[in-house]
Amino acid sequence: MTVSIMRCCRRLANLLVVLLLALTSALATAAEIEVRNIQLAPADEGGYVLSADMAIDFSPRLEEAVSKGLALHFLAEFELSRPRWYWFDEKVVKAHQTWRLTYHALTRQYRLSTGALHQSFSSLDEALRVLSRLRNWQVLAADRVLPGESFDAALRMRLDTTQLPKPFQIEAISNRDWILTSDWKRWLFTVPAASPVPASAITPGASATPVGAEAK
Repeated sequence: MTVSIMRCCRRLANLLVVLLLALTSALATAAEIEVRNIQLAPADEGGYVLSADMAIDFSPRLEEAVSKGLALHFLAEFELSRPRWYWFDEKVVKAHQTWRLTYHALTRQYRLSTGALHQSFSSLDEALRVLSRLRNWQVLAADRVLPGESFDAALRMRLDTTQLPKPFQIEAISNRDWILTSDWKRWLFTVPAASPVPASAITPGASATPVGAEAK
């Protein structure tokens, strides 16, 4: 009797180890978008614009889904917080931008839409290249900050599974093929004390470190 109980305990322990390893592996590979080259720079018309590059790794399941006509919605989220030692950090800015990626079988073209802008591409790779380049996104008005102030900034991009049809939303809960998201990329942003240089005056190919910012 004691031997049987010990064998059962060992089997349960082995099963728990296997489940733990599987869970750890799934969590380690869940982030399939990587945020790179963030730049928060002064805009010509005032305020600040955000630019960044996204390394997007599409799963075969997502490629199949969009090629069969399923619309995929992507969401970029930006936050700027003022640290406060005596209370919770103050949210100064919360902004988001959305894209809709579709495939049209009649024209055999992929379409990427954001706001009133629509672009068509002959391949999925071309559409993803444009989606991966976030450029000159107006996220901060000049009157929201003061020269010399420091803030905690954060940016991420993800596939918005809440926009999927209900059957796919249910599948996305248990199938990691639908998990396409980046971690929050956080850095310290300090408002320049001197007169800022407009974003258009930045030399192409220069360092993409945010103005007054240090990526963590």
